[in-house]
Amino acid sequence: MFDPVIAPSGTLLGLLQRGRGDGTLHALAAPRAEALAALNHCVLHDPRQDWRVENRSLYYARLYLDLHGGLDEIEAHLFGAEDHFDTEDSRTGLALAVLGHLAAYGRRDALLLLRRYAATGSNWAWALDELALRDDDAGLRALALPVLGRFPAGPEGDAELASAVRDAFEPRPWRLWAEDQRDVVGARVRAAQEQGSFDRWTRQMRPTGPRPGWSVQAVFDWAQQGLERGSVLHGPAARCLTAVAGPDDRPAIVEAARSGPDGARCAALHYLAEARDPAVLDLIEAATTDPSRIVAEAAVSAFERMCGEAAVDRARGWVHRPDALGASAAAVLADRGAAHDAPLVLGALRQTVRSDGPDATALYALVDGAGRLGIACAAPVLRHVYRETSSSELRGRTARALAATDPTYATGFAVECLWDCEETTREIAAQHAETGDVRVAERLRRLAADPAEEAEVQDAIHNRIGPDLQV
Repeated sequence: MFDPVIAPSGTLLGLLQRGRGDGTLHALAAPRAEALAALNHCVLHDPRQDWRVENRSLYYARLYLDLHGGLDEIEAHLFGAEDHFDTEDSRTGLALAVLGHLAAYGRRDALLLLRRYAATGSNWAWALDELALRDDDAGLRALALPVLGRFPAGPEGDAELASAVRDAFEPRPWRLWAEDQRDVVGARVRAAQEQGSFDRWTRQMRPTGPRPGWSVQAVFDWAQQGLERGSVLHGPAARCLTAVAGPDDRPAIVEAARSGPDGARCAALHYLAEARDPAVLDLIEAATTDPSRIVAEAAVSAFERMCGEAAVDRARGWVHRPDALGASAAAVLADRGAAHDAPLVLGALRQTVRSDGPDATALYALVDGAGRLGIACAAPVLRHVYRETSSSELRGRTARALAATDPTYATGFAVECLWDCEETTREIAAQHAETGDVRVAERLRRLAADPAEEAEVQDAIHNRIGPDLQV
């Protein structure tokens, strides 16, 4: 999705790109021009690994407010010639979200930029969603003609308009425009709303997939046909098998899991894993060495979904494997292992950091497991992951693990976590940060009074300090 270039963690730019609390603290202590340059770089070049699970917009908006930063760089970015050629959401989405938060804080210059971009920019739908949450009715009504003008009258334009209305994340502007008395506005939007509802009804009336009365073989054929079309149907097919398979079908399902076509084999492995069939663990182990990547990945996925002591016990034997099944076994022990599995989880955590670095996907489960099992000697490697990872989601998980394993967390990382970009990380910090630090007390008061702060964070503050907190 993105391929951001992340600066070293010890630099101001690197801290801000990661969304760390120390980024804000260092920016406020740095020369203002340097801090604004680093901030603008982050907003105009989205540093997140995955924008769907990582937050930055409120973090950057708050820093713009603290630095009294202007919006000239964002304006040039949004309205430059590149906007006509690179229409991907990733180019402008973060900047628009930052403007949305600034508008909510009362920055009228941000509101005016959003209105202008919604009228003329390529990523107008995102800007419109931001305005739907912050603008007044008059401001939204004024955008009706510019937005509808993007959809020329005629069958093709009307179809595109119906899709835009149907798929809108925030429906408020469209509802306002549907009330407009002008035919070119209200009538068009109402017709688009009706068409969108009809499209949804049509899809519901024409389902494609399993039918009552299917046999086990029919389910296998459906899974195989889906795979040949490029659709992964292992999970749905396994659920269909649960509905149609009887005790007499077990030999055929086991045989399909052992040597069937790829689609049928994957579906059978998932079904047997869900059923905790006694043969499935051996079948999974055999499938992970299959030449077909689809089958090998499906086998690992099926194992990860298994519950019960048999899967955990087998994970103890697989955890040292240097392949995907070994990594999956480590994750199973981290999630469901007993206290005596702590050395295995710790070993996997250290090995993963050494071999794959602080951004490895496998670290998510291992970090959680270190916290769940309370592995105190994992604190040094957890602190390393916290400092170096570019994923704010992983850093938040690491902060939670440190709170359970590191006795210095309350006076150390918990303090900077109060300024972190992730609300879950701020919530953990609000629960643990040492209130004797004057910075902590002041920050808690500010977060408690901030209308943009998440309710969970404010609840954590009030639960700890009390509802009479003076703000």
